[in-house]
Amino acid sequence: MDFIIEAALKAIKHLYQIELTAADISLQETRKEFEGQVTMVTFPFTKFSKKSPEQTGNEIGAYLQNELEEVAGFNVIKGFLNISLTDGFWLNKLDTEILPDDFAVFKPNGKKVMVEYSSPNTNKPLHLGHIRNNLLGFSVAEILAGAGYEVIKTNLVNDRGIHICKSMLAWQKFGNGETPESSGLKGDHLVGKYYVLFDKEYKKQIDELKQLGQTEEEAKKNAPLIKEAQEMLQQWEAGDKEVINLWKTMNSWVYAGFADTYKNLGVSFDKFYYESNTYILGKDIIDEGLKKGVFFRKPDNSVWIDLTDEGLDEKLVLRSDGTSVYMTQDLGTAQLKYNDFQMDSSIYVVGNEQDYHFKVLFLILQKLGKTWAKGLFHLSYGMVDLPSGKMKSREGTVVDADDLMAEMEQTAKLQTEAMGKVEDFGTDEKQQLYHIIGMGALKYFLLKVDPKKRLLFDPNESVDFQGHTGPFIQYTHARIRSVLNKAGYNNAGKAGIQILADVERDLIVSLSQFPEIIQVAAAGFSPAIIANYLFELAKTYNKFYHEKSILQAEDEVLKQFRLQLSAASGKVIKKGMGLLGIEVPERM
Repeated sequence: MDFIIEAALKAIKHLYQIELTAADISLQETRKEFEGQVTMVTFPFTKFSKKSPEQTGNEIGAYLQNELEEVAGFNVIKGFLNISLTDGFWLNKLDTEILPDDFAVFKPNGKKVMVEYSSPNTNKPLHLGHIRNNLLGFSVAEILAGAGYEVIKTNLVNDRGIHICKSMLAWQKFGNGETPESSGLKGDHLVGKYYVLFDKEYKKQIDELKQLGQTEEEAKKNAPLIKEAQEMLQQWEAGDKEVINLWKTMNSWVYAGFADTYKNLGVSFDKFYYESNTYILGKDIIDEGLKKGVFFRKPDNSVWIDLTDEGLDEKLVLRSDGTSVYMTQDLGTAQLKYNDFQMDSSIYVVGNEQDYHFKVLFLILQKLGKTWAKGLFHLSYGMVDLPSGKMKSREGTVVDADDLMAEMEQTAKLQTEAMGKVEDFGTDEKQQLYHIIGMGALKYFLLKVDPKKRLLFDPNESVDFQGHTGPFIQYTHARIRSVLNKAGYNNAGKAGIQILADVERDLIVSLSQFPEIIQVAAAGFSPAIIANYLFELAKTYNKFYHEKSILQAEDEVLKQFRLQLSAASGKVIKKGMGLLGIEVPERM
């Protein structure tokens, strides 16, 4: 709406003899309860006009209506000038911007961004928390790519450490050579089973030692199982052949299982990093920091950084025995990723329990003089709960990602069949539809909420075809496709109408906002902005569908126009849902 800003600047100069810049003019969408499509805030101009906000708004409104043929009228509510634009303006926007194939397609902006997400451990399957992480990371990557960025999607796999050794040791002791093939279990589920078994047996040993008089802390340290797991980790770090071979075998089972889950979830990666390759990388950076005086060594030989001046505390970056901590590794991995891709910015999609860790990591890199550290961003998100309460993985009560996806498909099947919409679908077509609806419900429910907020996921609520859900938007798309197919529609140039009904205008206004919505979502790394926009668009389309006859319109010109509006709505819904990683069915 640059032309309104330009005219407003002229109005203010003409009326009040003051020169302002475009940054001084604030435009926003008019609230639904008021007439108009564009609202200008007039409070800031009262200091020049020496009049009330209402009088100022009326003067500027009258000037704009007189000078701009696109302005049909205006009204002033307190300090807000609501501007109504002509039907000709909106019809021209539809013809020249919204209907062409390049609508909401952004040219490459020359910026490169990395999005790191998923970050699973190879000792257990992916769970509900991972699902939010994966969906958020993948959608942010798609939105950034849609906004013109070159995007690299990466996954840092936590494939080493004591937790991995726990699964390995339990399999060695209790597995009797069990494999995914012999058990019929997915590889990640099989390995996860032994992680849970380790914990169960470890607890038994702790209880036995406590009965012999040891404290809880002593028993936890002295239990034979934990000692063996620690010994196995040392053997792994020393490169023991037998331990390394077992590690490789069990990890390969897990990766095959993860690949199935990722495929089902509809997410992908361009590059995998593995902690087993990166955990010692940071040691060179520690040496560099010691030379620069960024780090200091304590008498026990451990290396620290003092961040008390920044309101934080002292942070350990290398243990006294020279072994890495997470921070050591993350410093090295950050440098490695930059060396590999020289990206302008890097987004870490990690839960909010790591907020402090990333604050420290980014600060250390800046203190080390890494100029690229300014481009690092922690996309912190809240945990996901189910109505039954918080998840715990060690006790084996985790909400498994595969089980949840299967449950979503089943819920979608029951809801769809209850509506009687699929009698003429073939078996494979039905199954594909249930998958699309189930996954759409899951993804939309998790993405419509601001990432920072903790959320309660209710599978049944998420598949409601009438609610603020993915299936409601998917159903709207299927409805549009049905109308267009019945009409045998193909876009045949401009629709020759001149007057819009209110609901038709509202729909064009909503569609016109899509490019800006993509840019705002990209700037804020927030799929929720697109999700909520699509819900409002679908609601507006359904209102139009119920209020205005499309196929039985009064004349052919009006029918073609309404088909064009439908086609444009379907196109935006499909593209917008694609940015969320959600498929839309052609029929349902």
